[in-house]
Amino acid sequence: MDSTQVFDVVVVGGGGAGLAAAIEAREGGASVVLLEKNPSLGGSTAWSIGSVTATGTPHQRKKGIVDNPQDHWADMPGFAGDLDPRDNPQLRRILCEEIPATFQWLLDSGVRFMGPMPEPPHRQPRMHNVLPNSRSFIYHLSRRAKRVGVQILTEQHVQSLVVEAGRVVGLEVQQGASNRRFIARSGVVLAAGDFTNDPEFKRRFMGQQQSKVEGINRTATGDGQRMAEHLGAQVINGDLALGPELRFMAPAKENFVRRLPPWRWLAVFMQWSLDHLPAAILRPFMMKFLTTALAPSTLLFDAGAVLVNRRGERFGNELDKPAWRLPDQPDKVGYILIDGDLIKQFSAWPHFVSTAPGIAYAYIPDYSRNRPDVYTEAASLDQLAAKLDMNADQLKQSAVSGPVRPLGQGPYAALGPVRAVYVHSEGGLRVDSNHRVLAADGAPVPGLFAAGSTGQGGLLLKGHGHHLAWAFVSGRRAGLFAARSDRMAT
Repeated sequence: MDSTQVFDVVVVGGGGAGLAAAIEAREGGASVVLLEKNPSLGGSTAWSIGSVTATGTPHQRKKGIVDNPQDHWADMPGFAGDLDPRDNPQLRRILCEEIPATFQWLLDSGVRFMGPMPEPPHRQPRMHNVLPNSRSFIYHLSRRAKRVGVQILTEQHVQSLVVEAGRVVGLEVQQGASNRRFIARSGVVLAAGDFTNDPEFKRRFMGQQQSKVEGINRTATGDGQRMAEHLGAQVINGDLALGPELRFMAPAKENFVRRLPPWRWLAVFMQWSLDHLPAAILRPFMMKFLTTALAPSTLLFDAGAVLVNRRGERFGNELDKPAWRLPDQPDKVGYILIDGDLIKQFSAWPHFVSTAPGIAYAYIPDYSRNRPDVYTEAASLDQLAAKLDMNADQLKQSAVSGPVRPLGQGPYAALGPVRAVYVHSEGGLRVDSNHRVLAADGAPVPGLFAAGSTGQGGLLLKGHGHHLAWAFVSGRRAGLFAARSDRMAT
């Protein structure tokens, strides 16, 4: 071992949950180091739309909305549906009761939001969207972490947990050619995200075909779950995930909305603009975000659109889980083929191409204007095939063999490339109400805590804004309990 460093708390993962854990542990009096395997902080939090669902917020009060955690807790099973018996109601109560204070904690950290927005079956508008983009979370929380004295180290590849006398006391880490050991006097917090981009986990919990589908966050490889399993911990709800679903490929260069700096004054100005400027002025700005890398509506296929691969071939029924088959196609990408009638139909409400709940809807003209890299139009199928470097005869055959109807007259357009992705998985480690990782016999693993997706514990987080809410709530609590773990009964 090249070197050893000693802290009270060691946090693994530099996304929202990890930063929240590190801040709370440090503000609780512990010395803290945060280890991130990537060159920069962010995790899945930075990839998200940025919604946080909460009650009792200043935004609700400003609009005269009377709401409470108990109603929030009671409404969440409406999102889970038939899966509700698999939920963890104890953790759900913690989420709902703690998110009001945690939302204020985010505001105190400098994060700003728009909203709240309605999302049934929530009985009240509870969804708050971050301004100007999801990187705001990382920007403000990392600044707070550094201010209070958290040591942040990137490009740290955690290899294993160190156990002495049955207690987790640290981690072994690889950085380049060096091996280091970080000792945790009080506790280790695993906040390394989910396993949506780890084929082994997906094959084991979901199936062989699902293992071929990539995650949006390419570095979400279940590192925390894997290390904890070696100590007898269990993954709960590993078979559940959002996806596979079709998503547009992200632009080669980020648009200006994603590049906006997360300065507080800019977020405040944006918040004021959303409250005071006409929708006609705001809509072009919103479309820059809304056409970035969201899911195309399945209504396209219901109306007669055809999904083809890079060669122009149909490869199955578009109405029967097309995202599941797309990973078997060349380069794992496809194109959504539409005719003149569909171009016109999906240019106005209620037929939208994509949406971010609570923000707006995007139509064909929005993609034509904002995403020429994923919108190709031509007067004939021969011309469209030439633009996309496809076989014209094959594309014509595909156009007349759709599951709903043959495509009609031009002009024709192709939306794509699209790929199949997992947005997030629900497979987290079993934890107790203090976020201690539990072994197979239900006993806590001494010294080991988990937060966010790594420590989801069977909690079902359907609906928008619940994954980030859990990341921040569980991160704060896990960090605080880890700092106190030498005084906790195990």
